[in-house]
Amino acid sequence: MSGIPVGQQLQQIFGHPGIQQGNAYSRHIFHQLHGCHTAAMGMHHYKCDDENCHHIHRQYHSCGNRHCPNCGGLKKEQWIENLTAQLFPTAYYHVVFTVPHEFNSLILGNRKAMFNLLFEAASQTLLQFSADAQYVGATCGITAVLHTWGQDLNFHPHLHCIVSGGGVKDKSWVQAKRKNDRFLFPVAALKTVYKAIFLKKLRLLLLKGLLYSQGIDTDNLIKKAGFKSWNVYAKSPFGSVASVVEYLGRYSHKVAITKHRIISITAHSVTFKYKDYADGSLQKTMTLSIAEFLRRFELHFLPRRYVKIRHYGFLHNHGKTTRLNAVRKTMELQPLPPKINIPVAVRMLEQYGSDITSCPKCGHGKLVLIGIAYPKIFEPIPLKHPRLNTQTGLRNKASP
Repeated sequence: MSGIPVGQQLQQIFGHPGIQQGNAYSRHIFHQLHGCHTAAMGMHHYKCDDENCHHIHRQYHSCGNRHCPNCGGLKKEQWIENLTAQLFPTAYYHVVFTVPHEFNSLILGNRKAMFNLLFEAASQTLLQFSADAQYVGATCGITAVLHTWGQDLNFHPHLHCIVSGGGVKDKSWVQAKRKNDRFLFPVAALKTVYKAIFLKKLRLLLLKGLLYSQGIDTDNLIKKAGFKSWNVYAKSPFGSVASVVEYLGRYSHKVAITKHRIISITAHSVTFKYKDYADGSLQKTMTLSIAEFLRRFELHFLPRRYVKIRHYGFLHNHGKTTRLNAVRKTMELQPLPPKINIPVAVRMLEQYGSDITSCPKCGHGKLVLIGIAYPKIFEPIPLKHPRLNTQTGLRNKASP
């Protein structure tokens, strides 16, 4: 594949014949990623309005899939701008909640239910500490982002949380009591409470028969995990609201791996960079066969329509605008500005200096839309199938 840009090489291997052995949902995603910005996704036909040019330009559609390394950039910018307007001028803290690897098999067979459990346990832990008068004594704001990968692409579900250094009580802002400390809440206590909440909710799910656990000794897993110290990372506070925005820009819409970490792709293997956190965060290289690379990449496909970014506390969605404006009034801040969806052409011009409405041939004519070619139809995704896990939409490992 020499001479072809790494991004295109990565896109090509998503069409590897080995993906046909996967379930219908995974095949659908791989087909979209493979066809991104090609005729398979359809195109817009434009014609230059300059009478001396009349150049015909074809703009291939992106796949728009959230797992695609090439898509989501402009959506990310719009999302960040909307969230930035909601941030109060206070400190923000970064807390990461992880799950012991002993639960990986249970999570893989019950992704939706177990991911929900992770969100619930982490948010309940933070809200419980925030309500404690010795820390805040009010309801904090939380933005939680689910990641499922480690740097080596293995399965490592964890939750990145941005937590406000203060909270809302009776429509008024309450500053954190320990605002000069390095961390908002004590890490050791966070670990203990988070583990207790997670395991209690997990036992309840198992008791109600809501988890697929055939062939898994869940009692032994819970026992082993109960004796372990769970990893909760409470990192240094962000220096400013701007640094919060910069962080969200890097992590909110991130996918398992992008072309920037890939060193080379051959007909048989993929070599990429990764940080080995078990060895002092040293940067190393790893080479995987294409089949193994695709297997690991597929591990991070989220369940259909699953929401991976969630808000809690005073940032929860129901009545948010009214609630935030009431608090902003007490802080003598301007009301939230109305949301404005900036057109793609304007955003491309502002961010990259690229005028996508100009003719790429003559440079001064404008492109006029003359037609749209719709994408090819991919194989349908079955909504129900006896071999599919109803919690995840993915094939159970126990199924042939």
